[in-house]
Amino acid sequence: QVQLVESGGGLVQTGGSLRLSCSASGLIISIQFMGWFRQAPGKEREFVAAVTSNGHSTYYADSVKGRFTASKDNAKNMVYLQMDSLKPEDTARYYCARRIRPDIYSADSYNYWGQGTQVTVSS
Repeated sequence: QVQLVESGGGLVQTGGSLRLSCSASGLIISIQFMGWFRQAPGKEREFVAAVTSNGHSTYYADSVKGRFTASKDNAKNMVYLQMDSLKPEDTARYYCARRIRPDIYSADSYNYWGQGTQVTVSS
């Protein structure tokens, strides 16, 4: 049984930082391409970042490039999203997921999802 559990969200002021964690059970992270998505109220789920199975390559949405950093700790079976210089428009629920199809930017390419963790950035 696969389970992804996100943590680390919270309330932060503009310009602040948060580090999200995604703990995986029933899934070996070292052989998985993992993604981060977010969804704000009334909006579609959107791609944020992704990291390859070996952790050597990362991908980012233009809106977070240079501010967010995705990483993995394969020994701990964990995935992370370091978020710096946060803006109010980053407010959303953040999810980690496992990719199964080629299009890394589409939520339809991911199957296993966590329950998400809420990030709120105050202005």
